[in-house]
Amino acid sequence: MAAARRAKVSRVTKETSVTVEVNLDGSGKTRVKTGLSFIDHLVTSIGKHAMVDIALSGKSNDGIVHHLAEDVAIALAQTIDKALGERAGVRRFGYALVPMDEAAAYVTIDLVKRQYQNVQLKLARDNIEGMPREDLEHFCRSLVQNLNACTHMVVHYGDNDHHKVEAALKAFAVALRMAVEKDGRRKGIPSTKGAM
Repeated sequence: MAAARRAKVSRVTKETSVTVEVNLDGSGKTRVKTGLSFIDHLVTSIGKHAMVDIALSGKSNDGIVHHLAEDVAIALAQTIDKALGERAGVRRFGYALVPMDEAAAYVTIDLVKRQYQNVQLKLARDNIEGMPREDLEHFCRSLVQNLNACTHMVVHYGDNDHHKVEAALKAFAVALRMAVEKDGRRKGIPSTKGAM
């Protein structure tokens, strides 16, 4: 029987307290409560479309939205990274092109343990669903920066900023689902180096 790909991370600072549990082999069940409605919605979408169970609670200790959005993204990414372990037997690469009404976004992920990120959300409004644009951009960057992977997240086009962000994170989820999936033909680490 294969080892469970589950992990738990707690990130507690003077600014925030965030606890995350994930099961990479779940069914997309989520329990998310941060006090930031749009972040809760986006994390729930990630779990649903990546088929990853996520239990996440976060609270602000200083009342600053930026700190909480950042730490939720960092803790979620670090928990996924931890659950992946040595990444043996995974497909490694994932990609998705996801539409949401008039917007379309694509994401490519390589689970190699060489962090690189390219995030282009192309947001126009200063505020989306009660959150500053720069905090949503920072949430997305913090998520992919802390995944310990190579990730490109690009909004191809769109008019509605809510749709652009949501398309980008749903594309991330679908690409992640593909990349973390167990490959029945794969033995060991999916790299010619023999290590990720």
